[in-house]
Amino acid sequence: MQKKPTTVKISRPKKTINGKIDYLQKILNAVVYDVAKESSLDEAKSLSTRLNNTVLLKREDQQSVFSFKLRGAYNKMAHLSASELKKGVICASAGNHAQGVALSASKLKSKAIIVMPVTTPSLKVEAVKALGGEVVLFGDSYSDAYHHALDLSKSKGLTFVHPFDDPDVIAGQGTIAAEMLRQHQGPLDAVFVAIGGGGLIAGVASYIKAVRPEVKVIGVQMNDSSAMLQSVEQGRRVILSDVGLFSDGTAVKQVGSETYRIAKELVDDYICVDTDSVCAAIKDVFIDTRSIVEPAGAMAVAAIKKYITVHKTKGETYAAILCGANMNFDRLRFVAERADVGEEREALFAVTIPEERGSFKRFCALIGDLPSYGGSKAPRQVTEFNYRMNDKTAAHVFVGLSTSSMGESVKIAKSFIKSGFKAIDLTHDELAKEHVRHMVGGPSDLAKDERLLRFVFPERPGALLKFLSALPSDWNISLFHYRNQGADYGRILIGLQVPPKDRKALGHFLNNLGYTFVDETDNPAFKLFLKRE
Repeated sequence: MQKKPTTVKISRPKKTINGKIDYLQKILNAVVYDVAKESSLDEAKSLSTRLNNTVLLKREDQQSVFSFKLRGAYNKMAHLSASELKKGVICASAGNHAQGVALSASKLKSKAIIVMPVTTPSLKVEAVKALGGEVVLFGDSYSDAYHHALDLSKSKGLTFVHPFDDPDVIAGQGTIAAEMLRQHQGPLDAVFVAIGGGGLIAGVASYIKAVRPEVKVIGVQMNDSSAMLQSVEQGRRVILSDVGLFSDGTAVKQVGSETYRIAKELVDDYICVDTDSVCAAIKDVFIDTRSIVEPAGAMAVAAIKKYITVHKTKGETYAAILCGANMNFDRLRFVAERADVGEEREALFAVTIPEERGSFKRFCALIGDLPSYGGSKAPRQVTEFNYRMNDKTAAHVFVGLSTSSMGESVKIAKSFIKSGFKAIDLTHDELAKEHVRHMVGGPSDLAKDERLLRFVFPERPGALLKFLSALPSDWNISLFHYRNQGADYGRILIGLQVPPKDRKALGHFLNNLGYTFVDETDNPAFKLFLKRE
């Protein structure tokens, strides 16, 4: 175990010949162990056996604030002068960075102001206060809080502690890589790192590429929050118009200028993962560790599984950084529901069967006779079955089936079709998974000129009423589905009867509404179960 150094002020490292910061020197001299612990590097034995590769988990969920963020925050503040610490520090955050700054300030006997959006859950606000931070609630979004924090920093003479785009913060996060390479000196093929603003991967890549350049560093992003990947592809920092809310720890619209420079130079590859695969990864981590990580904390595991599937590797060694475990308890319901689909342990189908005597029984018999393509000898289980007569000639069935291996849904759909049943694989259809499975059987002869729209919006008190109040009274609501899943975001499915002459006005209204939306009018699941042609 590394001896924990005492807090000392360290002179700024010199520049390299090409003018760039020597991050190896900064990481080796980083001051983090007054507040951080050397987290363990554990093998995920069950997952390793299942994937035929060794998977190592860097347990940053073991930190006192359940996140790696305290490393960079403390290193930044440990390098401040005595006068700067006396004046105090400030940051903007609604999550892990806030707790890291508050804890660090308490340790260094400094004042910390944490600016948080007014929509921040009280649980997180109280956690920051418990660590000694002074909370200022401002604005509806992180952007509002961020700009207010900058204004307060200037007016009060406080030092702003950036969550990722600062050399000292980057160096503090890089100590994770130093620990990993010391803890595992054997073969290591790749390290997988979740990316939000880029501070973690910038620090990790800087150390690994300086010490063991043969080890690949692979960045991981959510498919709806891929600011770093898009920036690298376009050769400039892009600003996303919107980001997904499931992995709030990595939901960043623009990466840092310094983190972008480092990532572009040192990161070997990028992988995007989706919500379902991350939910499955949270379950994988729980099975091996009995710990529940937050979505950002499980992204690296989801990427390893995807990497192995794509490259068909065996016998290699991969490391995933479990970067955080600040999971809202109410979100677990959603995670559990989607984990089996993410692992492809469940497949969903829309199957059309003829309305004739014996056809329903024949379809049920076919399900019982379906082969298990993953090698399992256990009988295939029906996980969901929804049926309602559609018309005199055909019935549409929404069915969920257990699966044992990736890619089985495509083969099952082909088996249905081969047996004379029309079938659509809905396993990866977001509308089917979120809404239609709970609403099967509702086509209406009265729903003329219907447009189907799916919305995602931040979940907060009064959000649903605010949404409904924003809808114009000109168009009749023909369908409405809202399901509170205990997450930080809400989902609404709505049908509006909009005459053709009003389509342009509808487009203008939607673009100015301010919510993320998807027009699902042409979705095949909607046409089969909810729309009368």
